[in-house]
Parts: sequence; structure tokens; C-alpha cells
Amino acid sequence: MEVQTIVLIVGAGPAGLAAAACLTQINIPYVIVEREDCSASLWQNCAYDRLKLHLAKEFCELPHMSYPADAPTYIPKDQFVKYLVNYIECFNIRPKYQTVIESCSYDEGRKCWSSNARDMTTSMVIRYTSRFLVVASGENSAANIPIIPGLHEFVGEVIHSSRYKSGASYSGKNVLTVGGGNSGMEIAYDLASHGANTSIVIHSPVHVVTKEIIRLGMTLAQHKPLDVVDDLLVTLSNFLFGDLSRHGIVRPKVGPLLLKDKTGQSPVIDVGTITLIKNGTIKVHGDISKIKNNVVEFEDKKEITFDVIVFATGYKSTAYTWLKNGENMLNDDGMPKQKFPNHWKGANGLYCAGLAKRGLAGIAMDAKNIANDILSSYQT
Repeated sequence: MEVQTIVLIVGAGPAGLAAAACLTQINIPYVIVEREDCSASLWQNCAYDRLKLHLAKEFCELPHMSYPADAPTYIPKDQFVKYLVNYIECFNIRPKYQTVIESCSYDEGRKCWSSNARDMTTSMVIRYTSRFLVVASGENSAANIPIIPGLHEFVGEVIHSSRYKSGASYSGKNVLTVGGGNSGMEIAYDLASHGANTSIVIHSPVHVVTKEIIRLGMTLAQHKPLDVVDDLLVTLSNFLFGDLSRHGIVRPKVGPLLLKDKTGQSPVIDVGTITLIKNGTIKVHGDISKIKNNVVEFEDKKEITFDVIVFATGYKSTAYTWLKNGENMLNDDGMPKQKFPNHWKGANGLYCAGLAKRGLAGIAMDAKNIANDILSSYQT
């Protein structure tokens, strides 16, 4: 079976939906495919219960649709999912769910992208041919768990943060969270709040801020140089949290907004974790050296017994596993070769949305750029 379309969008997360909405606004035909059985599956199926958007709502809107006037400043997970459902209805987006792209390559002869997809419900293979291809399968396509000696021998429970929902079932257990980013810090807080004996591995320098500090910074950054804004944010954070190095948390030398701009690494927005670290409720450790049975040995040779390990170690893109001829845009990790803001466009009508580590604001920017570029090419 062959289906022809002007644009094929791979992925119906926020990036794919934003691209679809922008194309709808300019009347460009498209097909959007999604391997899961719903849109934004990470938000619907893999997000922990207490999750809220870490940034204020004005930095988290998708193109052409604002949040309701009565929406809180920091949108809870369920309200964000509802926003996405309304977004799909508003722009009449109809993803083809449970459709997996198995291979995709550029046909030089026909000057189009040829994509083989499989309908997971019927096992039927569908060939999509499109003039343009939008890779919107996400930075967070597959869970990333690091290789640790002895991990496969751990006799307790090992889960990735994508499967974590609540600390309620871990009360009284010894739980190690691996990862000092926003997810790791918030999961550690949630575990401790539910009575788990909680430890966390923080092995890299990280900025810790409050949601108010980062909102102030992002607002000022629209008018002032990033280094000037960063100086203010670091001063405010140091005043509020004090020196965290004695608690195992080291601040990077580069300021939080410049670091985000250069590397995509986000500052940690504290939800109460720092207070629990300071009072000893949550223990901080360095890197893991090895694991034997249920004993974890850390780099300082300390050995501790755990019942559960939660890996809040992020995700990885899987675009490189199915996309051929995409070397001009993506590297072997499935991430853009070009730095922001020039990352979103490749050759021969190839684009990517949501791969710049710029959150929902970056997704909105990508979708608008892609739609405008497709429109200019489509009209010639």
C-alpha cells in the first residue's frame, strides 16, 4: 500500500503536533504517524504523578493556542495533557497511531522521501512518499540506563524514571535515585515525602534555582545579555540556598542560562529537595563504582544496601535507527549536528522539530520555522 502526501511528520508528541498545527494554518497537506497508541505518550503514560511544567506557562505554549485564562502559572501534568487534547481537536490533527516507521530514505530519482511504516495492529506495511519529512520523534524516544558493573545482578527492583509514578509504594524501602537533574531531584523528594529511605547520585555540577528565579531570568533575558542575567540568578540562588558544595552539589562555572544556551543542560528547579538534603533526609552520593547483589559501592568505596534503584538518567533519540540520508542534519546519536538556532533544517526537504533541548518554547520555534520554510519551497 502506498500513500502520497506533501509532508510526513514522524511523531505525535508536542513537536509533531505543533508542526501539524502550523502546516494546517497555511493549508499544507500532511500525514502524521505515531508508534504509540496515543499522542504525547511520554506525558500520558510515562510521567510521574506530581509532575508540573517546570517553567511558567508563558514559556510553554504551542503555536497558535494559548492556555485558558484561568490556568495556573505552572501547569500540572493532567492539565497539560488536556491542553494537548484540545490542541489536537482545535487543529483537527489526526495522527495514525501504532504506526512505526521502519526505514526512511531519500529517493534521488523521484525527489521525494520514501518511508516504510508498519501498522502494529494489522502488521500491514505502508509506504509513504512525501516531498518533505519532519523528524519529530523526540529527544526522549528511548529510556537511557547507563552501563554499570554488576547492575544486571542487582536483586532488587530497577526502573527508569519513565516507569515511576509515585513514592507511595516505596515507603520504608531503601531507594537510590540516579541522576541529579529535574526528574531525579523531584523523584527523590517524592520518595522521601512518602517515607522511603532516599539517596541520590549527583555526579555532575548543576545549578539549583527556584521557579521564581528562573522565570525572572527568562523574562530578563529577552532584554538583557545572558551573562548579566546569569550573574543575578547565581547571586539570588547563592543567597537562597547557600553553599551546597558541602552537601555534594557543585555549581557549574558557566551561568544557568548560558549553560542552557550552549549545551542544553537545564538548571534544577527545586521543589523542596534541597531542604531534605540539608537536613539529612536525602543522602547525596557520587558515582557508582559497581553493584553486587543488593549492595551498591560508590566511588568513595562506601557500600550501601538498596531495595530499589530508580534511573532518572534521561532518554535518547532513536531517529538514527530508521532514518537514512539524514547525515546532513543528524549525528549518530540522532541529534542535530548544527547548533541552535540553525539545527532544524537538513537537505532535500528534511527537518527536525523538538531536538534542540529548548523545551516547549524551542518546539514552538521549530514548528513555525519548518512550516514557513516548507511554504516557501512548496510555492516555488
